[in-house]
Amino acid sequence: MSKLNQYLRNVLCAVTAFALATPLASLAGSTNASAKVTLQTSYVNVLGPITNSTAGTNITSGWQTVLQQEIKMANNHDLLINAGFEVGLFTSTTVSSKNMVTDTSTATASIKVRALVDGAEAAPGEVTYGKRTQQLSATLEGAIASCLTIATNSAGGLQIVLDTNCVSPEVISLLEDSVSANSFLFAAPNLSSGVHDIQIQAKIDALGDNQNGAFTAAGFVGKGTMTAESVGLAKDPTFPYVIQMQ
Repeated sequence: MSKLNQYLRNVLCAVTAFALATPLASLAGSTNASAKVTLQTSYVNVLGPITNSTAGTNITSGWQTVLQQEIKMANNHDLLINAGFEVGLFTSTTVSSKNMVTDTSTATASIKVRALVDGAEAAPGEVTYGKRTQQLSATLEGAIASCLTIATNSAGGLQIVLDTNCVSPEVISLLEDSVSANSFLFAAPNLSSGVHDIQIQAKIDALGDNQNGAFTAAGFVGKGTMTAESVGLAKDPTFPYVIQMQ
């Protein structure tokens, strides 16, 4: 009986060790083993801010990889990729107008995201995660309080004279600053088995225009998360992809 008890204890220890080791191996996320889902998270700002205040110039970050991960697929399957980010937009416009002449300033900031699988763009291509165009116009007479004088006219009477060169422009300024979290689902169909490289890229554009006033446009990409999942997508003539989990 003692030998039987010893044997059962050995079996129990072996099963327990296997049960503890299996979850740890799965959490490691190694590409040596096939996986159905992979995850990567960024805990800090990953791009920007990109700022512009020069009229007629487009300041851009260009496409930059902000998250990257590999997944090893055992079967010929489709890949669903979800990329979520905090995105921030900043726009400020100031106008300066006098003598009833209209002045206009415009600021635009935009953030676009795309997913690449093995260097190829996943459907549906680039997606706008945030965009704002702010335009401010004003038609003002100007500050004239210190530009008035009293003079005698040709008829001998008194009249108020305005020195237009002295008039100071009235100034109106508008500023907007926002942060939001956005995500989008990308798809890469009919991938072969093996290791596939996934890149999430982002691009920030900042541009604007001004006359007498000024503008500032800026954008940034903050914390982000990417998940990629190996699935089977049922093809449907009505829609490009219909999700069918297998």
